[in-house]
Amino acid sequence: MRKWIWIAPVLLLAAGCSKNSTTAGNPEPVAQPAGGAAPAGGRGSAPGAPAPVRQATVIPSGTPLHVRLDSEVDTKRNRAGDGFSASLAEPLVVGGLAVLPEGTRFSGHVTRAASSGRLKGRAGIGLTLDSFEYDGRRYPIQTTSVDRVSAAHKKRNAILIGGGTGLGAAIGAIAGGPKGALIGAGAGAAAGTAGAAATGKRQVAVPSEAMLRFTLRTPVEI
Repeated sequence: MRKWIWIAPVLLLAAGCSKNSTTAGNPEPVAQPAGGAAPAGGRGSAPGAPAPVRQATVIPSGTPLHVRLDSEVDTKRNRAGDGFSASLAEPLVVGGLAVLPEGTRFSGHVTRAASSGRLKGRAGIGLTLDSFEYDGRRYPIQTTSVDRVSAAHKKRNAILIGGGTGLGAAIGAIAGGPKGALIGAGAGAAAGTAGAAATGKRQVAVPSEAMLRFTLRTPVEI
């Protein structure tokens, strides 16, 4: 009987040690949150999450565009349809925020280009913007046109023709009396007209670095 009294505690102690060893070698799995989401405190977002959507900015119609012309455009060399380039002279601000930086590249074309006629008419040239480049993209636009027109030159031509008539009459009178004066007047008028025709044709030029102001006709979303 005594023998079983001291054997029983030994058997119980051995059974306890065996249980602890089994638990330490085979830890129970940690429960995962439902849906397979990463535990709280994990780094980054779940794989495949959509990137934040960039909110579009709208440049409204009626917005002025102040640009600086890259090279001269004139009625002597250019024709309607010819292209030109310019750069934004100052940042474009919409709602208190700068949406286009200074130096933004713009492209446009000549809408009309015509020198004046001889003895009458005026020379004129027109420009409009077609697009700009921003953040690697090209944005088509519609703007008002900028027009330049020469001054009239009818008065100058009249002086040239009148001066030629008077000079011819004076020379004719000296050479052949009244009859010579009439002939000389006609010759002088012809000479004056020819001089006006040769020198009276006007041109219009918009020089390089000229500051031009256009206005958007339609809104642009960037």
